Amino acid sequence: MADPGELRWSVVIPAYNEARRLPAYLSEVVAYFDGRGEPYEVIVVDDGSADETAACVLEAQSVHQEVTLHRLGENHGKGFAVRAGMRTARGGLRLMADADGATPIAEVKRLETAIQAGADLAVGSRALHDPSVRREVHLHRKVSGEIFNFFALRGEVAVALFDELETDGFGFDVELILLARHHGYRIVEVAINWADQPGSKVDVLRDGPRMLGQIVRARLRLARRDRRRP
Repeated sequence: MADPGELRWSVVIPAYNEARRLPAYLSEVVAYFDGRGEPYEVIVVDDGSADETAACVLEAQSVHQEVTLHRLGENHGKGFAVRAGMRTARGGLRLMADADGATPIAEVKRLETAIQAGADLAVGSRALHDPSVRREVHLHRKVSGEIFNFFALRGEVAVALFDELETDGFGFDVELILLARHHGYRIVEVAINWADQPGSKVDVLRDGPRMLGQIVRARLRLARRDRRRP
């Protein structure tokens, strides 16, 4: 196993009841990074799943030592799971990818290019128009707005941002962007290939108001912090 200080990439995959969709994507992730020939790790954070998600990860781990299961005893929310994974990660570059495989793992190269060009945080976007990418977005995604399922950032930036991030639910990505802007980090949006997968965990009527509340609270926290600064 590579020395922790030599890890090029850490891939954090939050998963909640993803026994059906995760195995294929996890295999895709491992095959891609094996092909790059660079030291890496894949951290799957099981957010209190009630299905066989953990068993699927342990099966992959038995074959690929780069895969690690980080199991949470109960469901806390996507933001909490991603934060737990990022705090465990050791790579110089860190990627968050959803377990559904909506974005092919090879799209990480687009984010990596942005970081190599000077970005601190590169966010995969389905909203940007680019003739080189293909998007298949279902209506509920269009209604619920942009929810980041694929982003990469420098290791030291991840340490700084996730140490402060407080949002536990789906709205964590907005707080992440607000914190990055607050600290003056360079954020770049990158068009990526995207195809929505069946079995989405986002419900517009249930999660929409909840996410809005999380975003408002995140903005208020930053506003209070600004007022306290000399």
